[in-house]
Amino acid sequence: MDVASIAKAATTIAETSNRVEVGYAVLKKAQDVQASSAEALIEAIPPAPAASNLPSHLGQNINTTA
Repeated sequence: MDVASIAKAATTIAETSNRVEVGYAVLKKAQDVQASSAEALIEAIPPAPAASNLPSHLGQNINTTA
């Protein structure tokens, strides 16, 4: 191997490493944006209405023989 090919290989390895690091940074940022968007959507869901007109015994048992 001559000096030029060794230098070229070292440069290629360094550039690849930089690209991988940038890719991870972009991925992390995209995940952060998705998480904040999902959190905003969840917070936008209106609360469930209270079932004050139903008897208190409803919703306590599950019919497993149906």
